[in-house]
Amino acid sequence: MQELTLRAYAFIDRMQPQFAAYLGSELDGDVPLAGMADLWIEMAPGSEVYPLLHQALMESPAKPGLQMVEREFGVIELHSESVDDLKEAGETILRAGNLKESQKITPTIVSSKIISKVNPYQAQQINKNRRGTLLLPGQSLLVFEVEPASVIVLAANEAEKSSNVALIDFKPFGRFGRLFLAGNDTEIRTALRAAKEAIEGR
Repeated sequence: MQELTLRAYAFIDRMQPQFAAYLGSELDGDVPLAGMADLWIEMAPGSEVYPLLHQALMESPAKPGLQMVEREFGVIELHSESVDDLKEAGETILRAGNLKESQKITPTIVSSKIISKVNPYQAQQINKNRRGTLLLPGQSLLVFEVEPASVIVLAANEAEKSSNVALIDFKPFGRFGRLFLAGNDTEIRTALRAAKEAIEGR
């Protein structure tokens, strides 16, 4: 049997409005709301998410928004109005998996790119695949990538908290997590600093 690996344990104490709205439109399970606490756990082998989420739901009132196996990795998302209830759910999962939070992989920033004054044609290409706000021509665009993928949620939430940026899209699955933000150049640079701090502080 393959040893269980904790790839990510990403805890958010208060979801920002755009971040929560994005999740609410994308997750298959219970709908999260702005202001709730949010927890993402990524592990391998992926199929372990099924018994571990079951155990958490038996012992905690936290609500599941997602259980997903994406190739070799599994991801769980849980949220709650109570920070304590969500912490309890996370501790239950760790205990049931014989894991400690300290065993999670240290997140790495893979790349960060700022594109100033986005061309209208490139904006349209990005808008075809986005799930959030439309990217407008002439805005500055931040593309931010991290590993493991699910910790991108920390960058997305903190970047929104830091500045008046538009959340275009984020992808917390696969090998790398990707975040797309738009705004003026000053807002984007402030958001980038916040995103980096969110990842490097973990």
